[in-house]
Amino acid sequence: MEALIVLVALAIGLAALVLGLALRVAAWTWRGFDAGRAHQRAEALLREVLTDAEYAQLGRCGYLEVRSPSRPTRTYRVPRRPGRVAVHEGDVEIEALCVVPVGRLPPGDIVLAHKLMIEGNEQEYLRLANHFRLWPVFWSA
Repeated sequence: MEALIVLVALAIGLAALVLGLALRVAAWTWRGFDAGRAHQRAEALLREVLTDAEYAQLGRCGYLEVRSPSRPTRTYRVPRRPGRVAVHEGDVEIEALCVVPVGRLPPGDIVLAHKLMIEGNEQEYLRLANHFRLWPVFWSA
């Protein structure tokens, strides 16, 4: 029962964050897009939602590593700058994913959207993504 309450609380929190992002996009559409202000607000939200370690990793490495909720050895490396999300099984990159927003969003909001989508509904995230599989080449000696 406690696990169900925790899951419901997480779902409500996730829904609130997604709704906040949607309202922000709608506000930009109505008032025009101010890239400087949008970037500052997105960065502030990103800083608020990520842990200190996650935010430091994003700054240091240029990507945010998000663990798969369904596969213990899988991680997603979400880039801070525009680009594909690298999917790793252990230490090996197995594919790259392309998932882009329909409208204009600042980079911080895009990173956060990837994180929330992966953690909230990984299967839907994978369904929406364009997959670029990386096939390893094995050389015979």
